[in-house]
Amino acid sequence: REINVENAAQFMYVLPIVVKAFEVEITPANRIVAQVGEALVFTCNATGCASPSFSWRIQTDNPLGGTVTNHGTHSTLTISAVNIENAHDYLCTVCCEHEKKEKSFKIEVYSFPGDPVIEISTSLAAGQQATVTCKIPNVYPSDRLEVLLKKGDHILHEQYFYEDHSTNAETKTVTYSFNLTTEDIGKEISCVAKLPIDDMDFEPKERVTSQKLNANFGPKNTIIISSPSNLAMEGESLNLTCVTDSNPPPQIVWRRQVADKIVQCASENNVLAIPQAHFTDSGLYICEVANMLTNKTEKATVEIVIQAPPKNTTLSVFPSNAVKQGERVAISCTSTGVPAVQITLRKKIGDATTTLETQDGKYTIERVLLKDAGTYECVSSNELGEESQRVVLNVKVPPQNITVLIHPSENIKEGANVTITCSTYSNPPSKMILKKVHPEKEIILSSVNGTFILYNVTKSDTGTYLLDVFNEVGNNIKMIEIAVGGVENPDQMMLVVIAFSCVTAIAVPVVAVLIYVSRKAKINGSYSLVKALRLKV
Repeated sequence: REINVENAAQFMYVLPIVVKAFEVEITPANRIVAQVGEALVFTCNATGCASPSFSWRIQTDNPLGGTVTNHGTHSTLTISAVNIENAHDYLCTVCCEHEKKEKSFKIEVYSFPGDPVIEISTSLAAGQQATVTCKIPNVYPSDRLEVLLKKGDHILHEQYFYEDHSTNAETKTVTYSFNLTTEDIGKEISCVAKLPIDDMDFEPKERVTSQKLNANFGPKNTIIISSPSNLAMEGESLNLTCVTDSNPPPQIVWRRQVADKIVQCASENNVLAIPQAHFTDSGLYICEVANMLTNKTEKATVEIVIQAPPKNTTLSVFPSNAVKQGERVAISCTSTGVPAVQITLRKKIGDATTTLETQDGKYTIERVLLKDAGTYECVSSNELGEESQRVVLNVKVPPQNITVLIHPSENIKEGANVTITCSTYSNPPSKMILKKVHPEKEIILSSVNGTFILYNVTKSDTGTYLLDVFNEVGNNIKMIEIAVGGVENPDQMMLVVIAFSCVTAIAVPVVAVLIYVSRKAKINGSYSLVKALRLKV
């Protein structure tokens, strides 16, 4: 089928293409009022251009004073802290292919950051001259500053700074003196500072500070109030408040008496806080107040007692808890607590407990004996509880009071057995060695449980034997003569008891018990001295 092109054209629709015009816009726009120190961010935005290029400048060709960041179709100028040098006309230039557009804005700067500060010099008393000083901090532009000094509703003085053309933010001072009357006491002195720049939109444009005209006095009637009281338990919080009558408010220094010294406390106001009080916080606290205008000082004191059960209890032995018999021993117990602690020193041996007489928690043994060994306990107590410490005193003693049994006798016939048994007391336990004196060499043998056995002796076993009993503290030696070949009497047993005296007497078993043991006991682990000698000779 044929289509008529002319007829078809009548039904064709052409869609319109909208092309956005190249434009530049800045936000915030036009005129900006900023206080010194504020941060400002300006955005230069381009529309109708896919790849614009940006540039910023001040029309006076001064440094920008800020940071430029480009983000595709917009660019930002950031001034982190405005200063007076930023008070200029700024220009943002945008280029799009062969077309260029510019937008400008203006930054106006002021500084009026704080209220006036009033100082009234000299001691205020009726009939004396009072000088009032008003300081307005960091003002700009100062040539627009107006200051009024008022007493109540009455204007004392007004001052304008029209001729001041400072180029920086400066503190401006206004001073005025007048004679003080009794009617003036209690009235307010006001300093009114105004920065009336009508064509700049900022607030506040007026700042006021007031101070009463009070007569200076004091300090007097100074006291310390302790809360909850001046008697507290350890761990509680305590507040000391220094109260005084003074105008102006005085300087306050807290001190504390420690032993014979006065130390300053870390507080510069009238309240001294003691959180979680420790018993070492007890003592005399001093509050010293001083009025610099009246040149007067006054002190108040309070005694603080922090109660605590016994603690830090220590029990020490000098020179050591392991000593040699005969040494001097000092046992000392110390403890702290409030109320004052009572120290008791006890000695325990088994189930028996003996309370010792001490002096300031010290107990001295001039010459320590074995009987002084044992467990010593220090008990520290007061009304709030008790604490104890223990120490074991070990007294070392060399071998002494040695008992030697020779069975059947030191005079025996060949072929018989000879048993030599030795017992002693010492601390720590002793070791024993039997030595036979030989012209060429010395033969040394150890005992088994203090017993030596010579089997089937011969005449060659005749001779002198040395029994050496020793421990880490000392030793004792017993000499024994054995004669082989004499008359044998099997029913006879000869007991030889050799007692050695050492530094301190030690309890020894009775001889009858040793005789009984030597007759009845079966010696385990015995060995033959004869056989050993025959192997070595």
